[in-house]
Amino acid sequence: MTDEERYKEAKENDRKYMMHSWSVQEKLSPVLVTGCEGIYYWDETGKKYMDFGSQLVNLNIGHNHPKVQQAIKDQVDEICFIGPQFANETRGRLAKKIIGLLPDNFGKCFFTIGGADANENAIKMARAFTGKTKIFSRYRSYHGATYGAISVSGDPRRPPVEPGIPGVVRFFDPYCYRCPFGHKYPDCKMECATHLEEIIGYENKDTCAAVLVESITGTNGVFVPPAGYMEKLREICDRNNMLLICDEVMTGFGRTGKMFGFENFDIKPDIVTMAKGVNSGYVPLGVTCVSQEIADWYESNMLWCGLTYSGHPVSCAAALATIDAYEEEKIIENSATLGEVLEKELLAMKEKHPSIGDVRVKGLFACVETVKDRETREPLVPWNGAPGVMGEVAAKMKELGVTMFVRWNFIFITPPLVITKEELLKGLSCISEALKIADAALEK
Repeated sequence: MTDEERYKEAKENDRKYMMHSWSVQEKLSPVLVTGCEGIYYWDETGKKYMDFGSQLVNLNIGHNHPKVQQAIKDQVDEICFIGPQFANETRGRLAKKIIGLLPDNFGKCFFTIGGADANENAIKMARAFTGKTKIFSRYRSYHGATYGAISVSGDPRRPPVEPGIPGVVRFFDPYCYRCPFGHKYPDCKMECATHLEEIIGYENKDTCAAVLVESITGTNGVFVPPAGYMEKLREICDRNNMLLICDEVMTGFGRTGKMFGFENFDIKPDIVTMAKGVNSGYVPLGVTCVSQEIADWYESNMLWCGLTYSGHPVSCAAALATIDAYEEEKIIENSATLGEVLEKELLAMKEKHPSIGDVRVKGLFACVETVKDRETREPLVPWNGAPGVMGEVAAKMKELGVTMFVRWNFIFITPPLVITKEELLKGLSCISEALKIADAALEK
């Protein structure tokens, strides 16, 4: 079979037998990826794309890192799979390594398949440990697509699958550009945090188990909390005898220029969930990490959590090699350094393009928010609406050889953390070129 015949068959099989996530199937025409390396992937025609989305914000070390590939091969040669009821050298080493990366109040890990079930199990553990049921999360959060995880999300993907699990209470986000209270930082008295305590009072704090938040909101707009916000959440949890759960699925492992996103703030969570960057998605893996206090409680209480593939040896081997790569190649330091370059360039881009209303950056985790008018801040396209002109912007970037997550009036810039300054600037120039389409739409 020739390459042309193989590629034709691959596309036919995809269209006939595959269901793609978050999509109306008949509207799809996915790119057939035939190769990848570093920050690039290419299609069957040989056209090369800069992966400025790190696929789904998971490919922190880039495509086909040789160290991780070799670790996977070595593990397969030794033990492909052994159930979670057994001890295994690889998973034990990884658990020790991860706990060593976390604050000194952490004790143990529970391995999952991905970020959603890491959050699911965090909810289970928090409810069991506290003996309380209510979980507080933010309106513009996203914690995964399983029923429990989507239930604590505030994303538009939640309502179509409701009703979800009971006991979820929501509060507003630290979205300073569009403050839900109409205030301006720093004269706002941090109402986006303080109103949480009022809600807890209405809900009866004796029923309130935990606050679950993304350390920095991800797919709903990269909302970087203002100084003091996360510290206030910690104080509120302490006063009300609640746990603080930090979802590090996107922000973990260097995305924000720190090992974990919460390290940008002066806090210690009680539970941390992670996935994606833990092994860059080379093999499915998630982790729920708990404080020593919670771990000690489970010494004499049943852990009602279990997964067939918990701590899969191949996944754990990939994670160990990935963490080694972060440390040996100073990848997280690169994220921090280039994050400063990214912020400077995006602020300059904002001056150049009237369609940009706001830019938000922390490390190599950034969002450009487009508007019709900077004074009114009306979104260029409606939140949760049709893509409109933003679809044209995304198509232009793809034509120029750069792909990323474009959603509503947001452009997310989340390249692999191994990107060079030259590659970053080249990709940003393509984004700037595509934004001319958005600027032109303002004049109509």
